[in-house]
Amino acid sequence: MLRLQDVHAGYGRTTVVHGVDLEVGAGEVVAVLGHNGAGKTTLLRAAVGLLPLRTGQVLLDGQDVSRTRPHQRVRRGLAYVPQGQQAFGQLTARENLRLVADVAGREGARRTAEALDLFPALREVLGRRAGLLSGGQRQQLAIARALVTGPRVMVLDEPTEGIQPSVVAEIEDAVVQLAAGGLGVLLVEQHVGFALAACVRFVVLESGRVGASGAGGAEQEGRVRAAMAL
Repeated sequence: MLRLQDVHAGYGRTTVVHGVDLEVGAGEVVAVLGHNGAGKTTLLRAAVGLLPLRTGQVLLDGQDVSRTRPHQRVRRGLAYVPQGQQAFGQLTARENLRLVADVAGREGARRTAEALDLFPALREVLGRRAGLLSGGQRQQLAIARALVTGPRVMVLDEPTEGIQPSVVAEIEDAVVQLAAGGLGVLLVEQHVGFALAACVRFVVLESGRVGASGAGGAEQEGRVRAAMAL
């Protein structure tokens, strides 16, 4: 569904990502791991169109979308939840969801209900301004809002960073449920154990290059941590 081929990307004169290849299929979680500054977020931004490619291709369902804008990729089924529990702080949680649901037309109400079923605690705070929600609630809201777009592939950047452990578990469960329902997930995650347990494949970035890769599974944790320590 989503394929990155020989992706090079960066900022100004600096190339941060060097020749990365990966693929996310339906119902698959693919994890991108690595220490801070390894190029993980740069790779995701290139995948969703927020950062132009130097060279390489981004393919959705076999179609080259490398030169399409982010909103065009959303319409094709690619959703992005950036790092940092982003929401429109002056709007209520309900209004945040409605912004996307209105664009989705007839499907908006159904998708909103399904997203709230995934994160039922959000129903209790729908009337509250997003800026007053906890970090965990804002992250759940950000994922729910992305789901209302009707994605087939979701790109998640550090979805459990800086939030309370109880909500971390809920978000981890949600990622597993979404993949079980057929959604492809490209995941950057600081909790290595969870990422490996959830993913079918992983890559470890080292200075923007793939330093290690393999099949997912808890038994890979020692190998991944060793690669990240280099």
